[in-house]
Amino acid sequence: MSNHAKTALVTGASAGIGATFCAQLAERGYDLVVVARSTDRLEALKTDLEARHGVSVEVVTADLTDPLDVQKVAWRLSEPQRPVDLLVNNAGYGLKKRFLQNDVQDEIASLDILVRTVMVLSHSAALAMKERGHGAIVNVSSVASFMASGTYSAAKSYVTVFSESLAGELAGTGVTVTALCPGFTHTEFHERAGINHKGSPEFLWLQADRLVRDCLADVDKGKVISVPGLQYKVITTALRTVPRPLVRRGRLASAHRPQK
Repeated sequence: MSNHAKTALVTGASAGIGATFCAQLAERGYDLVVVARSTDRLEALKTDLEARHGVSVEVVTADLTDPLDVQKVAWRLSEPQRPVDLLVNNAGYGLKKRFLQNDVQDEIASLDILVRTVMVLSHSAALAMKERGHGAIVNVSSVASFMASGTYSAAKSYVTVFSESLAGELAGTGVTVTALCPGFTHTEFHERAGINHKGSPEFLWLQADRLVRDCLADVDKGKVISVPGLQYKVITTALRTVPRPLVRRGRLASAHRPQK
């Protein structure tokens, strides 16, 4: 990807992997459209990135479980006078309990942001990018997408397969699609979800800076699936090749917790 006068839109931009994407894209010279629910955190991010990198940062406050807010972001992606060259669908969260222990409304809200929002924003971005003949979409999925461990895993499975399908549909158009599939990553994701992973071995944990740098390198190469970390390359290869009954019994990975 060239880094001259380009714009990236990042959802879930106020913290964690999303904020790391913003920082590294600003380093590359990208102007940014940052999307999250917290205006205060977005404004602080804007001030920091503009001061450090001299880029322009546009703040869009949106609750991506709300279809009207999702449509607002979709409209921004489709604006021909202010084109977006790179979309990073990063927004999301995990639920602490198992499916049958959760209120179904909480499950629906999670599904909306993990699946519906990714689909709607990818559709809008892909149409606009295809018409211009260039662009890239990064959908943040998870190693959990290769597992059978709750509705988070099921939603991320959709994201991975959807990204592969869309990449095939856009082949030859100048537009690429990459599914980023991280494992455990040192961010505030688990803390905000109320998930305790203190017992997980340290070698399983990724650093967000390296994860995003590796992902952007894969995007530059046009890779469809980006799995950061040698340990997770080994794990995902195993998960894709062993019999599914073993995967369902959780013998190769932890049970039902979100991985991102």
